[in-house]
Amino acid sequence: MAFFLAALSVCLATGAVAQQSQAPISPSGHPEAPPAPPAPPQEPQQGQYRIQTQVNLVVLHTSVLNDRSIFVPGLKQENFRVFEDKVEQKLSVFKQEDVPVSFGLVIDNSGSMREKRPQVNAAALTFVKTSNAADEGFVVNFNDDYYLDTEHDFTSDLNEMKSALERIDARGSTALYDAVIGSLDHLKKGSRDKKVILVVTDGEDNASRHSLENAVEQAQRNDALIYAVGVFSDDDIKHNRRAMKKARTALSQLANATGGLAFFPEDASDTESICTQIAHDIRNQYTLAYYPTNTAHDGTFRTVQVEVIPPRGSGKLSVRTRTGYYASRAPSSGN
Repeated sequence: MAFFLAALSVCLATGAVAQQSQAPISPSGHPEAPPAPPAPPQEPQQGQYRIQTQVNLVVLHTSVLNDRSIFVPGLKQENFRVFEDKVEQKLSVFKQEDVPVSFGLVIDNSGSMREKRPQVNAAALTFVKTSNAADEGFVVNFNDDYYLDTEHDFTSDLNEMKSALERIDARGSTALYDAVIGSLDHLKKGSRDKKVILVVTDGEDNASRHSLENAVEQAQRNDALIYAVGVFSDDDIKHNRRAMKKARTALSQLANATGGLAFFPEDASDTESICTQIAHDIRNQYTLAYYPTNTAHDGTFRTVQVEVIPPRGSGKLSVRTRTGYYASRAPSSGN
């Protein structure tokens, strides 16, 4: 579906750069091919375009639900009010579209996941099948380290994703925050304007060099939605209640800060229906965008709040979007 904005330019999506599987996704992990020369302007094909926005445009992917947690379609721009640091902003963009996304499946491959992985893999593939056909994604498996296990940086090939998910070597600890930050960095290469991370884990982070605060900040800087599924068994909770509570809090913070959702099923078999729900949520959102009245390029964090004015007879509505963003910094004049 075409996603057109006035004053925004459209260009063809760039091709993904091939990357060897089973290799850490880090800045020094693999040499990158030199960038291809820009393609001449053409009429965009569906799923092949991207939108290049001015740096200071703030984009909010927003879910609106009724009291039965069902998406509410058909709202108009006048039903929304957007505030930045409690100052109301004027919307420049308002759309309700099923926009193609670039996504990362970030799957726990630590020792405790061995018995859960077959069900988790099936759920992840269900997420891909239920998503927009123009989506592109990658698979990261993580334990003490994190690995890009798809053959290409991004792919729409279900068999390639299935093969990557089946590279199970369940062992070691859980470096969740490192894996999230590395995946967010890789997500920048995606050619779609909307970015999503789906994390599935069964335990507390116990191996990362980075903190939860680092991971949340990077997510907010990257404008990515994070959806999280914590598959904590009864035995996990019974024998390590404090660690499971900490893990649940961490996943909730990552999701809430970015406008995503966190789920905690009672059994790993429930992850398939949850992944279907997540795919549905991603495909049913409003896109709001504005140029902030605070034009300072000071790198500060700006809080964002979206309010919905319900149409007559629609009842109470709830809204979910990211909690804020980091302003860009002015270019250095030192050189």
